[in-house]
Amino acid sequence: MTQSQPITSSIVIAGGGTAGHVFPAIAVMQGLVDAGVDPAQLKYVGAQRGIETELVPESGFSGTFFAVGGIGRKFSFQTPTFLARQIAATFRSIVLFRRWKVGAVVSVGGYASLPPVLAAIVLRRPIVVISYDRIPGRASRLAARWASSSAVAFEGSRLRNAVVVGAPLRRSILQVDRRKDAHAARHRLGVPDGRDLVVVMGGSLGSGVLNDAVASFLESNSARNDLAVIHISGKQRVTGPSERNGDTSIWYRRSEFVRTVEDLYAAADLFVGRGGASTVHEVAATGTPAILVPWSGASDDHQVANVRWLSDSFGAVLVGDNDSDEVVEAMTTLLDDVERRDVLSARAREIGTIHHGGLISKLVLDSLALHDTK
Repeated sequence: MTQSQPITSSIVIAGGGTAGHVFPAIAVMQGLVDAGVDPAQLKYVGAQRGIETELVPESGFSGTFFAVGGIGRKFSFQTPTFLARQIAATFRSIVLFRRWKVGAVVSVGGYASLPPVLAAIVLRRPIVVISYDRIPGRASRLAARWASSSAVAFEGSRLRNAVVVGAPLRRSILQVDRRKDAHAARHRLGVPDGRDLVVVMGGSLGSGVLNDAVASFLESNSARNDLAVIHISGKQRVTGPSERNGDTSIWYRRSEFVRTVEDLYAAADLFVGRGGASTVHEVAATGTPAILVPWSGASDDHQVANVRWLSDSFGAVLVGDNDSDEVVEAMTTLLDDVERRDVLSARAREIGTIHHGGLISKLVLDSLALHDTK
């Protein structure tokens, strides 16, 4: 199916709960619009308590949000409530899908994706699973059993009908050109001229080891007026001032969350972050020299697997989630080695080329054609 063949049904993009699922969902919708789909035919379905309630409307798409929640790996007193909400959301999805004339469901993972996937199974609509982690999550593994295709970002995926198409990245990320955009991005961020910029971002929930590393780095480099640090701390509480200024000291800004993350990648001389799939793929797509610190508590150790996709090919530096001093040491070493940062940047960009091909949209539209031609 191409842009010259208009679709006759709607597409549901399902998932959410955290920014790591919502941003890929927004990216999928943006990609489909770029491929010629009318935005009115795209229906996002997520969770009422997720960050999608803010991010999806801000991105210009309509959203429907269910009262569903996550669940642990073991049975607990919360399990019956989880199941009841999932069942209620599934029945509501069935009703909505008939009203919307849904032709396909795209799952980006997370607990909020399950009711729409179950509704698609009941109504016999094609399902496309978008899996951007090297080790897929539980929701993606379950949905893939009924998927017409699974769009994956890594070779060797065990998901059913897997096709390597890269990761879903928002338009603003894919358009970053660090050589052209760095100066303007630094100006928008308020970074003083003549300083090397370190960006540290621990995800929407925050990272203790990264927050501690920033505190230590600021202390040991407090008198350096050639350095600037932007610290995205997440929801985790951080002590100390959120700003530092002065001609004879390090420049520093801290915030809980940032929406214009593309400016951070464009402006950073060095990026320090976790090993979530979105972060890893954004580093690759933008060619940003990076130190990545996988969260040791991630299920199936999937963040380590994500980062190794880059680090094993010299596209990023992997540092263990053990000691903030190791992170600080890696930061100091790379800041003093411009040549190595240039190598990391070039190699990351080369590896991330696949993300720029628009292959996910083609796969979704091909699956939709299975329904529209019936």
